[in-house]
Amino acid sequence: SFIGPFLSPYLPDKVDPLMINKHPSFKHWMGTDQLGRDILTRLMSGGRISLTIGIASMTLSIIIGTILGAISGFYGKLIDSIIMRLADILMSIPSLPLLIILAALMSEWKIPQESRIYLVMIMLSLVGWPGLARLIRGQILSLREQAFMDAAEVLGLSDRRKIFSHLIPNTIPLLIVIATLGVAGAILSESALSFLGLGVTPPTASWGNMIDAANSFMDFKNRPWLWIPPGAALLLTIISINLVGDGLRDALDPKMKR
Repeated sequence: SFIGPFLSPYLPDKVDPLMINKHPSFKHWMGTDQLGRDILTRLMSGGRISLTIGIASMTLSIIIGTILGAISGFYGKLIDSIIMRLADILMSIPSLPLLIILAALMSEWKIPQESRIYLVMIMLSLVGWPGLARLIRGQILSLREQAFMDAAEVLGLSDRRKIFSHLIPNTIPLLIVIATLGVAGAILSESALSFLGLGVTPPTASWGNMIDAANSFMDFKNRPWLWIPPGAALLLTIISINLVGDGLRDALDPKMKR
């Protein structure tokens, strides 16, 4: 997805009126869409957008959730209560309806496509950090009672060094698993928004809006090459990421092994 568009002889957004809705052929391996654009090129370009949004939003969620969760678990008391109540409020709001409302506001405010991609990343990260913060908090509560933290206290280390040099590094195995599984969820959420016309919008390709392009019954029935490639790419990507996440969880957490 990241290299393919640069190797393709076609541009993902180039319209060709003479090649509208063509079947897969030697020239166009996956056919063309309603505007004569090459499906394979758009599939690779859309994958780059969807994967970038998924990875970037999950990275931002991890940064926010890890820092807030670590601070909450380390200090406890009032700070813990404030951060956890904020997380509870955000977790009590259904994420998909919230994303749809925010995306609809973007459409209403006529935000440019380039900015929409970044805003989608931010929105996905904002709904993703509360659950992660709770998990990290639980880990920190356990880790701060370990012997190495008593040694850090005796050495007179600052709170900042205790958190960022000793506690957070010990949560990395958990973070790796969460990040892997979270990327799949973020990609799926972005695709759902784009499918509804509220995320990445044409002419920029994403797997979600490519599936939405075949939203009529005639396209669904007579032109399967419009929706099967992006649908299959999305399905296989989600399954692959989840399998990797399960494997990492089993490898990094012996308690999960059967």
